[in-house]
Amino acid sequence: MTMRQYYDWQTAGGAGDVILLVETLEHLEIPWCMIGGLAVNHWAQEAMATADVDIVIATERVNEAVAALEAAGFTAQRHTWSINLAGRSKVSVQISTEAFYQAFPSRSVPADVNGILMRVATCEDTLADKVLAYSDKDRRPSKRQKDLADIARLLEPHPQLRGQVPTEVLERLV
Repeated sequence: MTMRQYYDWQTAGGAGDVILLVETLEHLEIPWCMIGGLAVNHWAQEAMATADVDIVIATERVNEAVAALEAAGFTAQRHTWSINLAGRSKVSVQISTEAFYQAFPSRSVPADVNGILMRVATCEDTLADKVLAYSDKDRRPSKRQKDLADIARLLEPHPQLRGQVPTEVLERLV
C-alpha cells in the first residue's frame, strides 16, 4: 500500500479532497502552504495520522481561493480566525486567517506529503506554528499535548532549531 493509498483509506477518500484543494490553488497561482500536522509530517522522521488539513493563503487572495474551492465542490464556513472547508471525505480543511501566518506562503517549499505534491511551510515556520499553538493556554489540554509532541518530532531530526523554542517549552520535552 502506498502512502497516498493509506492516507486515502484513513480519511475515507481524503487524498482526493487534498489533491483537488492543491490543484485548485495551483491552477490559480494563489500563494498558499500547508501548516499544522501535514507540515510536521513532512519535516519529522515519521508521519502520524491526521485528517486535519491546515493551510494559509495569501490574505489578498483568500476570497478568490474560497470561491474557487466552493466551485470545485467544497463547502465553506467562515469563523473569526479561520475558514473551514468540507469536501467529500473525512478530511477537515481549515484556512487560517491569522496575521501570524501571512508570510508563510512566501517562504514555503514544495514537498511530497502522503504521496501528494504540495507546498509546506518551512521547518522553522512549522516549528513556530507549533510553539504558538502549544503556548495557547485556552487550547484543549489534549491539543496542547499533541502540539508538544509535534515540537519534539520536529526537533529530533532538526536539533539546530532548539534555539527557536522557549526554555519553558523545552523543559516540558524531557
